[in-house]
Amino acid sequence: MIDKRFDFSKNRVCSLFGIRYPVIQAGMIWVSGWKLARAVSDAGGLGIIGAGSMYPDVLREHIQKFKAHSDKPFAVNVPMLYPDLDKIVDIIIEERVPIVFTSAGNPATYTPKFKDNGLKVVHVVSSVKFALKAQAAGVDAVVAEGFEAGGHNGREETTTMVLIPAVRREIDIPLIAAGGIGSGASMMAAMALGAEGVQVGSRFAASVESSAHQAFKKAIVNAKEGDTILTLKELAPVRLIKNRFYDQVMAAYERGATVEELKQILGRARAKKGMFEGDLDEGELEIGQISAIIDDIKPAAQILQEIISEYNELKAAIRNS
Repeated sequence: MIDKRFDFSKNRVCSLFGIRYPVIQAGMIWVSGWKLARAVSDAGGLGIIGAGSMYPDVLREHIQKFKAHSDKPFAVNVPMLYPDLDKIVDIIIEERVPIVFTSAGNPATYTPKFKDNGLKVVHVVSSVKFALKAQAAGVDAVVAEGFEAGGHNGREETTTMVLIPAVRREIDIPLIAAGGIGSGASMMAAMALGAEGVQVGSRFAASVESSAHQAFKKAIVNAKEGDTILTLKELAPVRLIKNRFYDQVMAAYERGATVEELKQILGRARAKKGMFEGDLDEGELEIGQISAIIDDIKPAAQILQEIISEYNELKAAIRNS
């Protein structure tokens, strides 16, 4: 049973999404299909289906399977650089997805269309500047994601510790913190800095229900401090585990490779090769710095339970001190 000692009913993130706990599972390519989203949503958080690695018909299938197996709120994450973006947007609306998280693009492009169709809209940002633009575009909340996060990152390299209070003092809408969060202690820290909820990615990537390859999950567990790095800023900044592919990128930098050469080295489906197919040498292994303190692979519900229980214990300790 998840700890019930503290009531989140007045929490704006919980009220906005209709969830019990202000914990959102990040939408991650090749990792967050309907099974992971369902496990998190059923446990009281908000599960997200990651559309970034799905063809339109595959996304529709995942949405329909979630709805067939759960009546809880859920969301779809849409990277706005997606080549079939119009099709993805139409599917989300047709399938009556209640919440959409947009990222990697201008929130003003589709927010009005989503809102006109009754969806809640959240945009992921990496700076105060983009948080203000998202608020002006009419989104319902923002996720402020720090430099520690895995996968594609902002160019500002602002850490979560600095980003959250900076964004909090500039916006009025609900603020969700992301980047380096995977425990009750980090959730407590984010809330103390001004967040009203947290988005957790890497910790849920190493879950039983994650659609990542087992070899990639083990690589997350085995990662040590310093094993991840942000690179390929000339294309789209990405944090990944150092491996043979990363060595190729570094060698290219050393010889002064052009952007076109870097694109050729990256090629196509590099993340799929690593995260979904389990090629730990030649694949792109996108994960956050917090992988250094992830020690096991657990059911998503247990991960959420542990986050909330630790958060409650810390909050009780502070109240009683």
